[in-house]
Amino acid sequence: MGADVIKVERPDGGDSARAYDGAVNGVSAYFAWLNRGKRSVVLDLKRERDREICTSLLAHADVFVHNLAPGAVERLAFGYDELARHNRGLVWCGISGYGPDGPLRNKKAYDMLVQAESGVVSVTGSADSPAKVGVSIADIASGMYAYASILAALLRRERTGVGGRIDIAMLECLAEWMTPALSVWQGTGKVPARVGVRHNMIVPYGAYACADGAVLFAIQTQREWQRFCVQVMESPSLETNPRFATNGDRLANRAELEAIIEARFRDMTRADVIARLERADIPTGAVNDVPDVVAHPQLAARGRWREVNVGGASARALLPPHNLQGASPGMDAVPALGQHTTEVLGELGYTNATGGPA
Repeated sequence: MGADVIKVERPDGGDSARAYDGAVNGVSAYFAWLNRGKRSVVLDLKRERDREICTSLLAHADVFVHNLAPGAVERLAFGYDELARHNRGLVWCGISGYGPDGPLRNKKAYDMLVQAESGVVSVTGSADSPAKVGVSIADIASGMYAYASILAALLRRERTGVGGRIDIAMLECLAEWMTPALSVWQGTGKVPARVGVRHNMIVPYGAYACADGAVLFAIQTQREWQRFCVQVMESPSLETNPRFATNGDRLANRAELEAIIEARFRDMTRADVIARLERADIPTGAVNDVPDVVAHPQLAARGRWREVNVGGASARALLPPHNLQGASPGMDAVPALGQHTTEVLGELGYTNATGGPA
């Protein structure tokens, strides 16, 4: 979005995500995704001179984001209170597993661990087997809450001139996303079931078997339920059956209802069912795999793919979905480790990567 993002990395290999795999021209897929357009600077923060350089960077920064181990930034003298004395407009954002206080404040955290700790794993998967979500939602949720909080802090700074401290806890981000399930438990004493590619609070909603595969659709309103019964199932009596009158009724009797649906679909092709759903204006979609998404016609039609320099060669990447008119996201190269050290230090008045003065 136009920010100059300086990524400070360790000299012994840099960001550990660089080494996950070499899927994109020898660069890790995760690293290539998350580091387009950043400038990489190598500093050894165990060295006093490099800490001084980082302090100089932070004195000029609008935003400082870190996810170092609990207490590490304070030991380096980069805690909020200390930095704010020299840069009152600084927005300081720390991301950790469990927050800066509480009994788990010193506990390290990774995505899968937080998915499990937050209860997400308990409501994901089939009835017989819990599962983690197949993308790193704890990491992504934390990054997005940090992003939104930082933008809010920058807007406040425009009005007050003062930055502020933000602490994002991964556990709290996913616990927030678990709110509907937590509320059901607190209100009824019931735990939403694991139901695979179906919804655990809305019925019918999910993938249902046909003669040649599964079809995915969603019923969220009573009008949709009525149209589904009459136009798709061709069963007006289903609509008036008191066991299925409301979503609460359908949820309580989901096994019976879903058996009726799949019995009706058993001799119908996916194309036939989808045609009926679309005529009835029932939302439906495809259960795509990874190659299907890469070839998705909607992404192509909207021009979402770009060529980006990764590892010295071109690679395809999706535009971020900000879509602010007149402010197309930057899609510059993914940096090599330490590629911009000399450049950035020169901007600070140093003559070389060892931190010699100008």
